[in-house]
Amino acid sequence: MLEVRSLSKIYGLRYALKDVSFVAQPGRVLGIFGPNGAGKTTLVRILAGQVRPTAGTVSFFGRQASGDEPEVRRHIGVVGHHTFLYDDLTAVENLRFYCRMYGLRLGESELLARLEEVGLASRAHEPVRYLSRGMQQRLALARATLHNPEILLLDEPYTGLDQSAVALLDSLLARERLRGHSTLLVTHDVEHGLQLADDVLVLVQGRITASGPAQQFSADSVTSFYQSQGEEAR
Repeated sequence: MLEVRSLSKIYGLRYALKDVSFVAQPGRVLGIFGPNGAGKTTLVRILAGQVRPTAGTVSFFGRQASGDEPEVRRHIGVVGHHTFLYDDLTAVENLRFYCRMYGLRLGESELLARLEEVGLASRAHEPVRYLSRGMQQRLALARATLHNPEILLLDEPYTGLDQSAVALLDSLLARERLRGHSTLLVTHDVEHGLQLADDVLVLVQGRITASGPAQQFSADSVTSFYQSQGEEAR
């Protein structure tokens, strides 16, 4: 379980996040919505241990995280704007590198099976630089789930994906839910995000302005709500 309490992040004189609190429950997808500049990516980067908060705490399974320590990395998988792939390495070599980072002992056949899951088995031995953006995003998904993390952080994971890859990612999220893992999904595609989410959190200018079960929200209500909240804040 992921628990966030009174989380704030200040850049200069501006709050990127202010007093954010929530719990991500096992076996559920938390959809995070909000306009550009709402603090969504900052939140993901703090949870991933890439940025330290100004105030507040992040706890994984009752243990407070203090930064980018190995204990945190063992619990989470991250797919964000940066793929964290090495262009000079092939797809399978990238997975092999991350196996060493996570202390995993997966053989060649197991790595190829992971690539098969994301539709990249036929491109396993091609350098990443020759893969399309959508293929690189698929490989980033294989990388992020390589160590079977209990918490998956996805920041706009559908960017650059074709329809078959979108369906593949949807099935991956369903699999993570069945495994009892928690997923935080940040996406601008509110309609699609609501179809996948169990719970919803709306961020506007660094603050939580709405939250609750996904059934309580529609795409129109989410977008109109955070747009109106943003206008009131100006």
